[in-house]
Amino acid sequence: MAEPKKKDEKKIIIDEDWKQEAQKEKEILAAEDEKEEMEKSEGRGPIPPGNFAALVSMLVTQALFAMGFLQIKGQEKRAPDLELAKYNIDMLETLEEKTKGNLTDEEQAVLTDHLNQLRMAYVKIAG
Repeated sequence: MAEPKKKDEKKIIIDEDWKQEAQKEKEILAAEDEKEEMEKSEGRGPIPPGNFAALVSMLVTQALFAMGFLQIKGQEKRAPDLELAKYNIDMLETLEEKTKGNLTDEEQAVLTDHLNQLRMAYVKIAG
């Protein structure tokens, strides 16, 4: 004999679109988490705002790298590239010349100090 259907029995209706949307959201969140983890593992945090000190620092870093004071981890030690180092020092000198009278005391001090240190390092490496 067949069992009679219960009138009070509730049916669960699963909407296939809901399943797809939930899966898409899950994939998006997983991709965002993976991106954040990659950035953390690369040692890169958020990029700071650009300012004068950051510009000077970038050129100083390039000059130091060209002179051989900075090395890339895992690579062989490179010979100094004096031409490239001089180019970066010249760029800083041009920046100093073009911004004369328009910098704060702190910005001027940063630029002057870095230039003096780079010039002394260049002479030491070149001589």
